[in-house]
Order: sequence, then C-alpha cells, then structure tokens
Amino acid sequence: MTQIKREIGERGQVVIPQEMRKTLGLKKGNSVLIELRDKEVVIKPEQDPEEFLKDFLNAIPENRRKNLRIEDLKRDIEEQYEI
Repeated sequence: MTQIKREIGERGQVVIPQEMRKTLGLKKGNSVLIELRDKEVVIKPEQDPEEFLKDFLNAIPENRRKNLRIEDLKRDIEEQYEI
C-alpha cells in the first residue's frame, strides 16, 4: 500500500499525487468517485458507462438477455452476487 501525506487546503481540497494519478489513469477533467468507508475516504476513477454496462450485461446469462424484464434482471443479479 502506498501512502503519501498531503495537507488539506483552505477550501478543503487535497491534491492527488502525480504518481497515483498516473497509476489510476487520471487526467485533468476526469471524474472520480469519493466514497466514505467507516473512517476512511476512498477515491477511485469513475467507471466508463459503456464498460459498466458491458460488465452488468455479462453478469446475466446470454440466453436470458433477450426480452429481459426488471424482475428478471434483479433476480439474476441477486443470484450472481448471492444477495
């Protein structure tokens, strides 16, 4: 795990170190997701909507992708992730 200390600026801003931006493929104008987990802040790149949709559809068996209903999607996701 890489840790780099940064100070919080007057407006609550923190600069993501260049090394970490490069590793995550972040460039000026990109969006990130900021998540609070217990007492930790997690910053991660926003997933491309097309990639998200591909991943989402790959979780559904191919033979069930045609004529899907919301109820079918919900059941398939619950089964896939054992919810």
